[in-house]
Amino acid sequence: MIEVRTSQITDVGDEFNKGVFASTLIKEGTCFHRAPVLPYPNEQHEHIEKTYLADYAFEYGEHHTAFLLGYGMMFNHSYEPNAVYEINFDNHSFDFYAYRDIQPDEEIFINYNGEAENDDPLWFNKEEEEQD
Repeated sequence: MIEVRTSQITDVGDEFNKGVFASTLIKEGTCFHRAPVLPYPNEQHEHIEKTYLADYAFEYGEHHTAFLLGYGMMFNHSYEPNAVYEINFDNHSFDFYAYRDIQPDEEIFINYNGEAENDDPLWFNKEEEEQD
């Protein structure tokens, strides 16, 4: 139903610029991926911030941050996403759903703010603005 491929969201021809794509039609509301969670206490995040992985961590409740296994950390951002996610604390997963029909070969995007219609600046854009 989904697969990782090279993404074209930037002009950079980087072979490491990956994204998740639909391999078949995914109907609106369909749960198409459950990403298991690898949580760690927030106080350990200072160590992760020294690495490239910091850009891939998700908030996981009040006291934890998490890495998502499976394809969970491979979805790219859009303020007009075609997918959303819900944190499933009972199952310790992030569950990804089609926000609208997603066509075969279409890249799947989520809003990194956690809500489909939240257009607040992203944390990494805020950091760049503060440096200017």
